[in-house]
Amino acid sequence: MNADFDYAERRILGSLANRPVLSEREIEVLIAWLLAESKEEAAASLYISASTVSTHISRIRAKYDAAGRAAPTKAHLLARALQDGYTDLDRW
Repeated sequence: MNADFDYAERRILGSLANRPVLSEREIEVLIAWLLAESKEEAAASLYISASTVSTHISRIRAKYDAAGRAAPTKAHLLARALQDGYTDLDRW
């Protein structure tokens, strides 16, 4: 077996084990927020309040913290969403 493939396979499987399970709504709010300039803009696009966006983002961050993959910034959350397959580079 190719050592590079083995390493890559273990890395993928390991990241899936630490992937928090986000609800469809959490994913929707996360993507809207990542695309927006502000929580208010994301909220308007989803017809919800900015505080609801904040609540969803806080819960998403808590799930990543619990999985041992902290995401304290918007850039970190984008990276995690890409790594975990919640979005892809074609969208960006």
